[in-house]
Amino acid sequence: MLQKASRDAPQLAAFGEFMLRLHCMEGRRFLQGGTYQAYYAGAEANTCVMLSRLGVPVRYITRLPDNDIAQAGVQDLRGQGVDTSHIVYGGDKMGVYFTEQGNGIRSTRVIYDRDGSSYARLQPGMIDWNRSLKGIPYFHWSGISAAISPGAADVCEEALDAACKLGMLISTDFNYRTTLWKYGKHPREVMPGLLQYTKVAVADLDSSAVYFGVQTDPAAGLEERFIQCSKVLQERLPQLEVLAMSFRKTQGIGHIYSGALLYKGAYYFSPRHELPYITDQIGSGDAFTGGMLYGLMTGAEPQQIIDLAIACGAIKQSIVGDWALVNKAELEQFIHNGPTGRIIR
Repeated sequence: MLQKASRDAPQLAAFGEFMLRLHCMEGRRFLQGGTYQAYYAGAEANTCVMLSRLGVPVRYITRLPDNDIAQAGVQDLRGQGVDTSHIVYGGDKMGVYFTEQGNGIRSTRVIYDRDGSSYARLQPGMIDWNRSLKGIPYFHWSGISAAISPGAADVCEEALDAACKLGMLISTDFNYRTTLWKYGKHPREVMPGLLQYTKVAVADLDSSAVYFGVQTDPAAGLEERFIQCSKVLQERLPQLEVLAMSFRKTQGIGHIYSGALLYKGAYYFSPRHELPYITDQIGSGDAFTGGMLYGLMTGAEPQQIIDLAIACGAIKQSIVGDWALVNKAELEQFIHNGPTGRIIR
């Protein structure tokens, strides 16, 4: 059974860019125009929503313009139980990204419009980290947070230094996005230093190769490649205690979805789930991260942690938008029964 988080449960603070997502409706392509559906999003915000829906008090920290578009998104976050009281305001633009839904034949596409956003223009000193992080035991961020601009990368370092001095447990989603690193530095020049603070990580094989040059045997199974990768990452990140990955393999119009966990020297693997239809896979990695963190924060057994993380990531793929609008009962049902199309009535 999933444990209940009490009012005194450990809190988590997360930092990253909050954005507006505009999604092509009715399976249309960008070139076809038509109607766009608006959602609010951001990797760390998505993880906060997942944790909040599981009962964990969370705080989200970012920089936004003080206008009605941004305020509508902040209100949506508050509606999901996320503490937004430490968001800072300034600048004129909210980051935007556009999505075109893929299918079993072609890939989902993303176009970013984040240059010059309020977040991209962050500079050290704009956020009072000691005030925003005081008394919170967990800090979460992702590689996207450092990819937007040199100033944002510097603020990530500032935040991580403050979190470290406050004795917080730092968790990181590697989250490499090839089209975002445009300010003249290769991710390998930035991320390894920032990742030295990390005790808990969600990674993938591609980002590990980009940040650290990790090479695994492409002929090996995913579980074996995870083990190979984890051994190198433990050498490069001496504080690393927990590492998780999710795996997706295309099968027809669906996917085989599974995960792996390194927990204090031992390996754990989830069952492989066949997801026959994908509604929207964007945000599934953030839901996976939220489930993994929830398991850690509530003292779940390692096998329960990876099973829960995969349940969160899998169910998110049945939901439009970036947020995993799920509850504990749905997660319990998935963990025990796997994907099901049965009607609940």
